[in-house]
Amino acid sequence: MSSAGVGPLCFTKSTVNVSVYQEILEHFMLSSADKLFGEADFIFQQDLALAHTTKSTKTWLNDHGITVLDWPANSPDLNPMEKNEGHETKQCSRAEDRY
Repeated sequence: MSSAGVGPLCFTKSTVNVSVYQEILEHFMLSSADKLFGEADFIFQQDLALAHTTKSTKTWLNDHGITVLDWPANSPDLNPMEKNEGHETKQCSRAEDRY
């Protein structure tokens, strides 16, 4: 999702490792970014999951000209699931577990 709209959802049946993540970027993120932003610049946001931060993924993003937002480690202020101000937090079930 972005300020310009949303792209297609990608459901996975496996653990997202580096190669799976890069396939998702290749087949979903690039086409969505092209559709939503065209030739305009954009900044890609991701968290610090291992598949997102490996040298291989950083190289892939750099090779495709993708600018990534710097994301501070361990920042509960940026993650509403970690910030609970007296409200009950519910875990979402994964889509593939429901079908």
